[in-house]
Order: sequence, then C-alpha cells, then structure tokens
Amino acid sequence: MSRPVSDFKSKHRRPLRQRLLAVDAMIDSATWSLGARLARGWSAVVDHAGRLRVRGARRAVVEVASEAATLGVAGAVLMLAFAVPAFRATETDWRAQGEYAVTFFDKDGALIGRRGMFLDDSVPLELLPPHLLQATLATEDRRFHEHFGIDVFGTFRALVTNAKAGGVVQGGSSITQQLAKNLFLTNERTIERKIKEAYLSLWLEANLTKQEILKLYLDRAYMGGGTHGVAAAAEFYFGKSVKDLTLAESAMLAGLFKAPTKYAPHVNLPAARARANQVLTNMVAAGFATEGQVAAARRHPASVVAGTRQQAPDWFLDWAFEEVKRIAPTGDRTIMVKTTLDPVIQKAADEAIETSLRQYGQDYRVRQGSTVVQEPAGAVRAMVGGRDYGESQFNRAVGALRQPGSSFKPFVYAAAFMNGFSATSVVADAPISIGNWSPRNYSRGYAGAITLKTALTKSINTVPVRLAQAIGRDKIVDLAHKMGITTELKITRALPLGVAEVTALDMAGGYAVFANGGVKATPFAVTAITTRDGRVVYDRVRDEPPPEQVLSTDIAHQMNDILVNVVNAGTGGRAKLDGQMAAGKTGTTQAYRDAWFVGYTGHYVASVWFGNDDYTSTNDMTGGSLPAMTWKAIMTTAHQGLPFRAIPGVAAPDAPAAGTAPVAEAPAEAPVTAASLSPDALRIVGEIGALMRGRIGADPLLAPGPTATTTHFSTSTPAAAGIRPARLTEERAAGLAPMTPTGAVAPLAEVQAAPGSLAPRAAAPAGLALAAGEALSVPATP
Repeated sequence: MSRPVSDFKSKHRRPLRQRLLAVDAMIDSATWSLGARLARGWSAVVDHAGRLRVRGARRAVVEVASEAATLGVAGAVLMLAFAVPAFRATETDWRAQGEYAVTFFDKDGALIGRRGMFLDDSVPLELLPPHLLQATLATEDRRFHEHFGIDVFGTFRALVTNAKAGGVVQGGSSITQQLAKNLFLTNERTIERKIKEAYLSLWLEANLTKQEILKLYLDRAYMGGGTHGVAAAAEFYFGKSVKDLTLAESAMLAGLFKAPTKYAPHVNLPAARARANQVLTNMVAAGFATEGQVAAARRHPASVVAGTRQQAPDWFLDWAFEEVKRIAPTGDRTIMVKTTLDPVIQKAADEAIETSLRQYGQDYRVRQGSTVVQEPAGAVRAMVGGRDYGESQFNRAVGALRQPGSSFKPFVYAAAFMNGFSATSVVADAPISIGNWSPRNYSRGYAGAITLKTALTKSINTVPVRLAQAIGRDKIVDLAHKMGITTELKITRALPLGVAEVTALDMAGGYAVFANGGVKATPFAVTAITTRDGRVVYDRVRDEPPPEQVLSTDIAHQMNDILVNVVNAGTGGRAKLDGQMAAGKTGTTQAYRDAWFVGYTGHYVASVWFGNDDYTSTNDMTGGSLPAMTWKAIMTTAHQGLPFRAIPGVAAPDAPAAGTAPVAEAPAEAPVTAASLSPDALRIVGEIGALMRGRIGADPLLAPGPTATTTHFSTSTPAAAGIRPARLTEERAAGLAPMTPTGAVAPLAEVQAAPGSLAPRAAAPAGLALAAGEALSVPATP
C-alpha cells in the first residue's frame, strides 16, 4: 500500500525547518555571547579606570583636555569636510589663464579701457626692482618668509588692531592666502571661503617655493583698470616697464593690493598718493628703508600717464565685457573689441546724471540714476549705471529691476492697435472695477468718451485697463517681449499701468522699435572682435541675422504721432528739444519710488531712471520733472551738429501732411477785450478768476515766481530759472479744462501747463500710485 502524498512532502520539508531553526539558534547564541564578552570587557575597563583617580587641580586639567580632545575630533571632521572641495580646485590646470583679456575701443577706434585678465608674467622675479618687492612685503605680509602659509601672529595682531579701532583697518591674510583666493576662490566673505583659503594656502606652501608664491602673487593680483599683475599695471599707469619703476611708483602699485578700485590712480589720484605715502611708512617700520631714503618719494609722488587719467566708461565696459564672453568664438582669449560707444555722448550722460543728482537730489530725496542712449537700430552710444562707479559697481541700467509706471503704457496701446484699435478709436474714461481693484485717474475725475491718442497723451489710467481687458493681458506681455523687454512680466490686473519689473536697457530697446518704424532693435555694444594677429573672429554685420519686424509700420507711425504729442502737449513738456522732433513717455510708480522718461528722436533713443537702491520714496518726483530734464540735457549734447531728422510717420513741423494742399494762413484774430464780451461772458470770466485766486491764496506753496504772465492762467518763470520743487511741477497744473476731441470736458488735472508754471498741490490718496504725476493707479493683487 503506497504512502499518502502528504507524508512524503512532510518528510522532505522537515530537514529544511530544522536547518533554519539551527541557524536561528546559532545567531541568538553568538549575539548573547558577544554581548556578554563586551559587558565583561567594559566592566574591566571601568574597574581599571576606577583605580586612576585624579583629584584637585589635576582633575580640572584632565577634564579640559578631555573636552578639548572631543571637540577637536569633531572640528577635524568638519574641517575635513571643507578640505575635500577645496583640494578639488587644485586638480585643474590652475596656472593656465582662463579669463578673456579684452581691449576695448570706441566707435572711432580710440582706446577706452580693458577688462579681463590682463597680465604680464614675462619678467622674472629677480629682475623686478627690489623696492617693489620690499614695498609689497612691508604692506601685505612682513613675515612672509617665516610662516607656513598662515601667519598666526599676524592674524592675531590684525584682530587686536581692528578691535581697538572698532572696525576693519588691518587685514590678517598672508600673501599665500591672498594668492589662494585669487587663484581658486571668489571674494565672498564667508566662513566656508576662509576655511578653504586656509587649506589651499597650506597646499601652495607644500607644493611651491616662497619665491614661486611671491612671483605668482605679483603676476595675478588685480591692480585696477582691468589689469592683473605689477607688470601690466606699470605699463597701464606709468607707461613703462616694471623693471624701470621708481620708488614712488613702486609704493603706489604696492598700495593697490588692498583696494584696487578705491586707490586706482587713474580714478582717484589723491587717494592713490595718500596710500603710497602709507606704504613708504610701512617700509620704514619694517626696516626695509630709512626715512631719508623715502623722503624724495614723499616729496615727489608718482603721476600716471595722461591717457590713463581720463574717466573710463566703466559701466558700459562691464556690460560690453559680458557681451564679449557671450559672443566671442572659442580660441584666442586675448582680443581687441570695437564697440559702439560715443565718448561725447557718454560724457554728456555722465555729467547729466551727476549734475541732476547734485543739484536736485537733496530736494527730491533721490540718490541714484541711470541712463542708456542708443541709436534706433540698437547701437548703444552711452550707458550710466549709477552716480559713482568707485562707490558702487552695480550697473543699475542693466541689473536693476524697477517698475516703469506709465512709461509701460505704449506697449499696451501698441498691442491694442495690433488687435483692431487705432489712435482715433474712442474708449470710455469711466470708473472700472476688476474684482476688488478699481483703478482711478490722478484727477479723481473722468473725461468720458475720449480717443486713444488723448488717453495716452494725458496718461489716463482707466483706458489702458479697459484695453487690456478687451485684448487680453497675455498679448501685451507677448508684444513687450518681442519688442525687447527681457525680464519676466507677471500677468496681473495692474500690468497695463506698469506694475512690472524692467531695466533701463530694455526700455530703451523697446522704444527703439517705435523710433525705427517697427523693427526689433536689441541693444548691442560690440561691432567687431579681432585677435592679436589681426584676424576678425566676429563681425556683427556678417554674423548676426537681420532684425525682425515686430510692429507694422502703420502701427509704429500711429504710436510715434501720439508719443510726439506727449512731449508737445502732454506730460513730457520738459523734454522738448530745440531743432529736433522728440517723442516719449513719462512714468512714476507707487509712492514715487521710481521716475522715468523714455524718449527718442530721429537720431537717438534714451531711457532715464531716478530712484533709490533701498526702494524708499522720493519727494514727489515725477517722470516729467528731473528725468525729462536730464533726458533733454543728454539729447541736447548728442544732437549738436546733427541735421533735423523726422520721426517715422510724423510730419515735420512746417511740412503739410501727405496728400493735402497748402492752406492759406488765417487772418490774425482780434484781441479779446472786456468790450467785446457779453455781460454773461464777463460774469463767467469773473467767477473763474475769483475761483482761481481763492485756490492760489489757499496754498502757501503757490507763491509767484520772479516774473509773471497771464498766459494759460499760470505763473511762469524764465527757462533760466531751472526746475522747481517736485510739488510745483506742471504735471499738477490746474487751469481751464480743455475740450477733448469728442467734445467732453477733460479733468483739470489733465491740463498741461507751460514749463515752470506753478500748480496747486493735491494730496495723494493713501495706497494709490501716481503714474508720472498725470494719472492715478493702484497696485494689483496677483
């Protein structure tokens, strides 16, 4: 009789179960045995340690040593974590020159500056003047030949000196540490960078001799003016070989290691000489020279060559250098670049920004400004990125993201024109609400049905909001980007009123599309790049594609006609030029944080911005005041000697419109006298006069100027009187309300007064934004 199948399976499974149980028992036994042995071992250690008792002062020392050992091990592990990435930097060919060395020339071929790694390491250390080496060691690292890469005593001395002075007056980094930073690291001030710097200093000391470290330091240190190393600096500042330097010149170069931008002699010669005098004192203190040996150098300080002392267009060069790195082909990194810079316009732009801030900065509580001047085709002729490059190298023309206010409205109107509207289209200037947001005009009033030309000329707020609702805000953003705005434009309800972030460079490029008839005009600085042997590796005409037509000529012409009207009859009156047609738009943002004027002629386009880096409010400054005046000052110089050139689509002042016959001159109107008016007219004029006298008398700010006229019922001053405080700008002028093209009476606040006229002061409602002083907007809720 056969066995059941279940018995057969059970017989074969039983040994497997038994084996698994045996393995489990072995693991348990081994674990228990190991634990018992560890317990016995630890007990033995405790018993032995119990016999080693330390009492009294010796116990305190042992406790401190024990804690120090514990913390030391933890610190060593942490330091090792920083050491690994630091030493990775040494795996590359760190001796090779990786930066471009670029020499820049203006549009006419004159040298304007250098950027990049300009160095000359062809002079051996033993051929350098001894006083140059002594001045460097006396100032930067007197114990260079004694320490191991980190000067512990020097660091401690610097800490004590800085503590006594209450600030950083003396550095503690050795020459080796500075070289490590120059070769491998950045200038960021962090603990991580200092730890890496220390490790790399030890690595340099272990792999190089002291002479090699000193030679590399003298060759690679930044010396200002775009130069690196003492040999290149000697040629740049003094026009001679480093081997021929005098003691005074060596002291001036040695003084540049600490702060090359601050003490650069071509920027601030008095500061450079004062620093050189301190270097001479250091040489005497270090024992490298006697007071008698340095006396002649004190009496006759060094001077730079004439060409070096000219003010360099540093912000333009910084921007052009970034463009070079983007477009230059790979290969030779020592190159010559021809740029678009016009030194005459650049000087005018520098002086205009500085003069405006010096004369009116305190009154307006504004501290910074920027401007970009370019041709309608895109060639940038001038760039100012701030008030003082020596104090701040931040390029506000390129890197500062600021709200444009009403100067953004032309993009809205252009988008509307592309979607069925025209300059003569009539849109209601009436209250509008989008959710809980209700934009209002500056006047708090509404003009009713008006044309788009009038709406943009007077900077009405409700109209662009209605246009955006009708066509879609995404189309506005798309067109703005096509025209040259490169920043992100968030689609919000207040976007049509300029609640977005742009740069002065982008605004100039965007308006250039209007100025050239609708073609995209990306701002550019480089026209040609050549190598040292004269080979042309980049030519803009040859290598760049033709520009794109982003606006039809008809739309561009309509926009030009309106923006010319803004200058002639709107808020841009202070930008009007003599002998040239001008177009443009003012812009002022919420709480008067930013003020703009962006405009153009037939020859040039320019954007001007004023504001504060910390976004604090100015003193009621509008785009039609200081920005428009500064724009006019720059453009007046830029157009000297240039013939009249009309803006595309806008007839010259004395030329009849195309297709029309000349019209006979109308007879002169007879003067209006009291006798020629009816009794009702006299009564109305009297009531208006009484009303205006009451308004003027109620505000103490409205004192008459030096001279007075009765033109337009405003008190005017000669142009020579200059600008008045912001509260008295023509953007707030009050007068008789003009008739709009539709016959509706426009609000008083829309009336454009004559330049220099006094205007009633109107209080800005809390939480509302003043768009160029002409219209009122409120921030959007995203």
